[in-house]
Amino acid sequence: MQSWRQIYWNRTRKRLFDGLADIVKMSGADTPSRAPHTLFAFNTKDDLRMHATGCDGDIGGNSTVNLDLDLSSTHNARINKPATAKFWGDMRLDVRPQYQGRVRGGYAAFRNKVRLLGLLELEPLQPIFLYKPRPSLFGDILDNIEFHEYLALRLRVAGDPITHNSYFVNLQTNGPITTDVWQHRLYFQKKNEWEDIFIPFRNFVRTNNGELSEIQLEMSDKLRSVGISLLGGNSGVSGQYELNIDTIRIVNEEDAISDLEPASDKEKGQTWDDIKI
Repeated sequence: MQSWRQIYWNRTRKRLFDGLADIVKMSGADTPSRAPHTLFAFNTKDDLRMHATGCDGDIGGNSTVNLDLDLSSTHNARINKPATAKFWGDMRLDVRPQYQGRVRGGYAAFRNKVRLLGLLELEPLQPIFLYKPRPSLFGDILDNIEFHEYLALRLRVAGDPITHNSYFVNLQTNGPITTDVWQHRLYFQKKNEWEDIFIPFRNFVRTNNGELSEIQLEMSDKLRSVGISLLGGNSGVSGQYELNIDTIRIVNEEDAISDLEPASDKEKGQTWDDIKI
């Protein structure tokens, strides 16, 4: 395994070469690509090292959180992958006696580690999952979603059914308020089966410190991090949770189609705007 210094300089070198190549090719003059783009895959141990986990157990609660590689052919054969990530654990609302009245239980989450130029954030995920800016050689690496309309997630929900409606997607951007998290609930149509979920970026709502913000701003098109949380404390839900993740992508309307279902079951372009919950 490479040391973080090697990773840092290797990626710094790649960014320099890529930048020079763009100048030579005049890539900035090209029409922006609207092709589907994979932000994160969850199929190898190296993929999982790009992500951090956290739960209320880190600050006095009793919930647990794990993000492991699931090699089960029973789980993964449907999507023809040898492995996917499994986000799992025990969602608990109670806290340890010495923290009663001081800590709120009932959450678990993961997100990508903040990507500096060639350097990953090495500290554990903070309880409220906030981005912490740090200096780097050329600044942070951000994902540009300006030319894409949807976040696309390939997921498989399992565990106790009571937990299925308490999952959320969390986005952090390069907006001026670093404590802002843009959030959308995950609505599952199936259980113990893979499905593709397409969420319009325009439908994410601004939250701050875990609360819905009264003032809703336009979300920046530069992503710092993407994550998924289970918020049992908000809905009084506890139990064993389990969620498999294959990919997180950005797509447009013409590509918001699942190849997991027959065309007759899902019309072209059907998204969560069309599904009434």
